[in-house]
Amino acid sequence: MSRKSNLDALFGAKPLPKPQPAPASDPEAAPAPEPEAFAAANVTPSESEFAAANPRAPDSHVQEPRAQEPRAQEPRVPERNRSGAVRAMSSTLRGLAARADAAAEIEAGTVVIEIEPDRIDDSFIADRVADANDPGLPALVESIRESGQQVPILVRPHPSSPERYQVAYGRRRIQAARRLARPVRAVVRPLTDAELVVAQGKENLERQDLSYIERAFFALRLEEHGFPRATITAAMGVGKGDLSTLISVARTVPAEIVRAIGPAPAAGRPRWMLLAERIKAAQAGRIAGLIADPGFQAKPTNERFTAVLNALAPPAAKRPAPQLWSDEAGRFIARIERTPDRVALSFNETLEPGLADYVLDRLPEILAAYRAGRAKP
Repeated sequence: MSRKSNLDALFGAKPLPKPQPAPASDPEAAPAPEPEAFAAANVTPSESEFAAANPRAPDSHVQEPRAQEPRAQEPRVPERNRSGAVRAMSSTLRGLAARADAAAEIEAGTVVIEIEPDRIDDSFIADRVADANDPGLPALVESIRESGQQVPILVRPHPSSPERYQVAYGRRRIQAARRLARPVRAVVRPLTDAELVVAQGKENLERQDLSYIERAFFALRLEEHGFPRATITAAMGVGKGDLSTLISVARTVPAEIVRAIGPAPAAGRPRWMLLAERIKAAQAGRIAGLIADPGFQAKPTNERFTAVLNALAPPAAKRPAPQLWSDEAGRFIARIERTPDRVALSFNETLEPGLADYVLDRLPEILAAYRAGRAKP
């Protein structure tokens, strides 16, 4: 069977009869094709398939091309009308093209889509310390319940799990969406690892809602994952010196203590540095009992930080008992209190009124005599 016959069979048309040689008397004549050749397979539509979508613009300067006369050796074949199968295929192709355009917009991060929260995983670099007593989360839940999610989160396609995503920022909005059992509005972008952590840092820097210890552990995790300092400083928005301090504090404070304390937003850099110094000098396991206490866990995060800081405070030096000076009659007239760097002398004004003024007036004489005595060999 010839290729032409195969095509006719595919579209359901009867094969045309082979052309017969023209009579010798009329070399230009050719036998006409059968009028019903395509009638059964191809129903003539009432109008062109794309007429409504693509109207032909009139152009007075363009002339319709002239139809060429058929060759003497070939019969004139009537124009094939589009079958239902061809129209369905065209519609399918248009649908595929539209979906491809939508997918390209999503991939470029130019549209906001809705994603079920359970399909979103945390970033491979955690930038927050979980706090079961987060006081701001209930307010965020109520805001989204009443007004909807106004600001979309940023995610990327999960690098190893199809149909899943990794969050760059917006973790608390995901938590709120989970509580409300509704999808979360998100922008999807194909971010690299470096672009993801820079986006995390930039968002947190602009919102300024990360506590000092969260920023410190974010910097430490970035370094542990092998990111260069230039990328980390770009993500954190800090200089090299501040970055070194952040990483030093995060290396000193054990992660289990940070998890027990929480983010502690009221404790800034000086107090976290003080806690780090006290942890260095503290004995192992000194605060294990404290952080395991249910009463400690029920406190707000800032109070938990204060409790740990006080628990690790060095013991105060014992102050010696005050001395009492009495006269010949045994009356306690003066009180002497000593510390490592000073001596406090007080007089009982009731028993000896005016004695304090008398001593103060003679302090120059007393000081001179004292110095003269020290100068003698």
